[in-house]
Amino acid sequence: MKATIEAEDLTKKFDDFVAVDHISFAVQDGEIFGFLGPNGAGKSTTIKMLITILNPTSGQARICGYDVLRQRDDVRRHIGIVFQDPSIDRFLTGKENLNFHGMIYHMDKKTRESRISEVLKLLDLQDKENTPVKDCSGGIQRRFEVARGFMTHPRVLFLDEPTIGLDIQARRALWEYIKNLNKDNDITIILTTHYIEEADYLCDRIGIIDHGKVIATDSPQRLKESVGIDLILMEIANGGNGDFIASLKRLEWVKNIEQHRNLLELSVEEGDRRVPELLGLASRHGVSVTSIDSHKPSLEDAFLHYTGKTIRENEEEQKR
Repeated sequence: MKATIEAEDLTKKFDDFVAVDHISFAVQDGEIFGFLGPNGAGKSTTIKMLITILNPTSGQARICGYDVLRQRDDVRRHIGIVFQDPSIDRFLTGKENLNFHGMIYHMDKKTRESRISEVLKLLDLQDKENTPVKDCSGGIQRRFEVARGFMTHPRVLFLDEPTIGLDIQARRALWEYIKNLNKDNDITIILTTHYIEEADYLCDRIGIIDHGKVIATDSPQRLKESVGIDLILMEIANGGNGDFIASLKRLEWVKNIEQHRNLLELSVEEGDRRVPELLGLASRHGVSVTSIDSHKPSLEDAFLHYTGKTIRENEEEQKR
C-alpha cells in the first residue's frame, strides 16, 4: 500500500527544548492514523510541521510525495486542516464561512455552491447553514470546521484534537462523521488526541507519543495484545520486596511483569482465577496489596505499558 505521509527523523527544537525528537512514521493511503498522547507530548508540533506552518529543525517529511520544506505550495494544495483552537468566524453563518473559504481558494461561484452543498449534506448541516455560528452548539461549530476543511477535496485531512471541549454525545456524533468522511471519500486522515476512547474507536493505527518521541505504532488491537492475554494490576504498599517479585517471576502463568512505582502490571493466563493465588503469595511474603484488578488489556493499559504513566499522570507532570 502506498504511503501518503512519510516522516524520517523529524525533529523540532525551541532553543534548548526538544518538542519533537527524531520521529519516523508513515501513514498509508486511505488510513485513519492517530497520535495518542498527553498535552505537551509533541502532537500538535508534529502536525504543524507536516502542514508547513513550522519548519523542522532537522529530518524530513513528505505529503503525497511533496517535501514539506521545499514544496510547501504543493503540500498545501493537497491537505485540509481543522485546528485545535476554533478558527471559524462566529459572527458569520456556517454557509457564509464556507463560501468565504472557497473564495480564499479561488473557487468560482459555481464550484463554491457545489462544494458547499456537498459538505453541508456530508456533515448533516443543511438545517444550520443560515444560523450565525455563535448561536450553534459546540458540536455543530466543530462540524462546520470539519466541513470547511473538506471543501477543497483534500487527499489528506489533518484533525488536531478534533473533539476537544465537546461533551461526550457531541464527541461521538463527530466520530461518526469522521468515519464516514474516510470511508465514503477514500480520504487519508491524521488526527491528534489525548482521549483514549477516541483513538481506540477511530484509528486504524495509533502512534503513542510521549515527550516528543513515538514510543510504539500499531493498530489499537495489536497494541492491546502486546500487553498480554489478561492483565492484573496490583497496587502494592511501599513497592513490595525483592523476594515477592522473584516469586512472581517463577510462576509459569506470569508472562511478563512491569513495575511502575507502587503498581505491578502482570501479563498472565486466566487472569480472573489467579487473583486469590496472588493475594496468598503476597500475604506469605508480608506484602500489603492495597488494590487488585483483573481485566482484558485496554488501550489505556497499553499506554501505561509503553510510557510508564497514564495519560492523566503525564499531563499532570507536564503542568509542573
